[in-house]
Amino acid sequence: MTKEILEQINRFTRRPLTEDEVYTFSVILCDNDIDRDMERFSDDALETLKNSFIGRTGISDHNAAAANQNARIFDAEVVSDSERTTVDGRPYKFLKGKAYMVRTDDNKNLIAEIDGGIKKEVSISCSAAKRICSVCGCERSSGGCAHEKGRSYNGKLCHTILDDITDAYEWSFVAVPAQVNAGVTKRFTEGERVYSNAVREMNDADDGMRRDIRRLAFFAGGRDMADMASLSAKNMNTEQLVSYKRSLEERCKGGVRLQLAPDEKSDSVDGFIM
Repeated sequence: MTKEILEQINRFTRRPLTEDEVYTFSVILCDNDIDRDMERFSDDALETLKNSFIGRTGISDHNAAAANQNARIFDAEVVSDSERTTVDGRPYKFLKGKAYMVRTDDNKNLIAEIDGGIKKEVSISCSAAKRICSVCGCERSSGGCAHEKGRSYNGKLCHTILDDITDAYEWSFVAVPAQVNAGVTKRFTEGERVYSNAVREMNDADDGMRRDIRRLAFFAGGRDMADMASLSAKNMNTEQLVSYKRSLEERCKGGVRLQLAPDEKSDSVDGFIM
């Protein structure tokens, strides 16, 4: 441990601590990738959180009891990973916090669990004044956005962008964090890339079905039919695409030409009639 790191830590202590008294570790607090809740932090939000989390306490399971405090962030930085992109293809960035604990008999088991990779995943608690739709850019609280998180619109995955961070409260060790990559870390592993790859593969499969639907519709009813089928399939989810494709396959087998038109009773392009 360097003298500079010890000085950073001692800004938060009542008396100067020695190197032997302190245990330090790094933790990924959050990133700019789309998480399990179909939300992500903007790059500006990460920069704000970088400053807001310095001095914030680490607890377990977001239990704010004073006895549950076990660590504190003494430094933080936003890191760009040039070898990686987010689910929707943006340059990947994450907020890395540097934390310390005071070595005591009470927390020696926790330190052992951190070193052993048992206590690893974390979740943060903060406040965001803006929750922006990634498709239309509208503030979701205004009520002017009808886009659904998790669905694709014109090939764009809908999610909520968290911006204008007003406060950071704490960070916690948890069993399952909303942000896939959040946790104690020294390096990224291939296992941490599984979720992002799975989402990309799912989107690729959906796009492949949309191409198949256009091809089948062309065989069933010509170019006009293919254009209308593409419009209807554009914002369908996986289940709807599978059902639509099967119906076209059945009609192509029977040599039946289809006439497809939007359902006038529906405001969504998901609706269609045959």
